[in-house]
This record gives sequence, C-alpha cells and structure tokens, in this order.
Amino acid sequence: DAMAVHALKLPIHATPGAKRTEAAGAHGDALRVRLGAPPVDGKANAALIAWAAEAFGVPKAQVELLHGATGRLKVLAIGFDSADALAATQTQVTTWMAG
Repeated sequence: DAMAVHALKLPIHATPGAKRTEAAGAHGDALRVRLGAPPVDGKANAALIAWAAEAFGVPKAQVELLHGATGRLKVLAIGFDSADALAATQTQVTTWMAG
C-alpha cells in the first residue's frame, strides 16, 4: 500500500462558506483552511479534499479524510510517492502556518 509509505497526517481547522478555498494560517496545531463551499451534504469536505490534492500535487484518491467529517477540526491523510514530495509538503504547510 503506497499510502502507508510516505503519508502525512494533517490536522485542519476548516472554515466553510468562504469566497474561495485557501490556506489561512494556523489554528493551534492545525492548518486553518477557508473552504469555498457550504458545510452541507459533504460539500465542504469535497472542497477540502480537492484543494489538498491540487495544493500538494497528488491525485484525489491519495487524500483521505480520517477524522472530522462533520466537524471543523478534521484530519487529512495525504499519500505521496516519495520522501522528497512528503518533505516538500511539510515545508509548504509550515510556511502556510507561519502566515
């Protein structure tokens, strides 16, 4: 299972109903992400997964919502093909959280 080899568990504090989906700094230990979708019918979760796939350059199939389907605090698992891709993503997340 490739997911298990280079996977990042990323805590997310989601703010639905924003104008667009974007990273917006830190919320405690979580990355705050504004979601350009309402929190109905799983739309916000779908927007978050689509954003993460695009932001981190992985297929949507490699992004999994582990926790928080109905809450603001969510945990994503993102699978990467290489340690380099994982490290680059951790750097990106750190930059976003620094605001």
